[in-house]
Amino acid sequence: MQIANTRAVITGGVSGLGLAVAQHLVARGAKVALLDVNDDKGAAAVAELGDANARYFRADVTDEAGITATLEAAREFLGGLNVAVNCAGILGAGRVLGKDAPMPLSQFQTTVMVNLVGSFNVAKAAAALMQHNEANEDGERGVIVNTASVAAYEGQIGQAAYSASKGGVVAMTLPMAREFARFGIRVMTIAPGVFWTPMVDGMPESVQQSLSASIPFPSRLGRPQEYADLVAYILGNVYLNGETIRLDGATRLAPK
Repeated sequence: MQIANTRAVITGGVSGLGLAVAQHLVARGAKVALLDVNDDKGAAAVAELGDANARYFRADVTDEAGITATLEAAREFLGGLNVAVNCAGILGAGRVLGKDAPMPLSQFQTTVMVNLVGSFNVAKAAAALMQHNEANEDGERGVIVNTASVAAYEGQIGQAAYSASKGGVVAMTLPMAREFARFGIRVMTIAPGVFWTPMVDGMPESVQQSLSASIPFPSRLGRPQEYADLVAYILGNVYLNGETIRLDGATRLAPK
């Protein structure tokens, strides 16, 4: 897929990894719809990217009817829809057996709803629209890129909910790609390591340095632009399908 022909919806698109993807795509001629729940950052992102190239849509990824309607509105603005990038997510950190009491089931459910069910919800709604696209010379009609985490593979203490949700994203990648193959829709997942995001920016410098030192090479946190670069490469390489790519500097998370 040519980046200039990309018409993309990006969840979590007004900050962090999602905004980096939007910036990368728009700089190369694409149009984007930014789905998020932060109106102020949404307005700032559109001002930066240009209202001819980007539009912000307030959207809850766990709302089935709402996402269906939002993606239809996004497609109208974009003049089509052939890419969906799922970057929306929450940490949901907490021990299963906390100091005061076991983790409330609602906390586990919320994490899974946003990270896993939300990704499924957006992918489903996007594919339902993409299947009607005219196929390009490769027979391709669309690409879906989900975001998991290295915690899907070696989750730390306190990440039971987060790891379960991201592990689910990894696990649904291949069956979804297999199902959508007959429509010419590819499905890929990226599992980032520790990246510079608004969440990390709020950590003490000592914690940031400790995280950086734990990464074999390069010994630093990932840059959102590096995630965006990989998304762009996935879009351009039609033979990438049904796989999860770790983007982590060879890091493997310690137990805690």
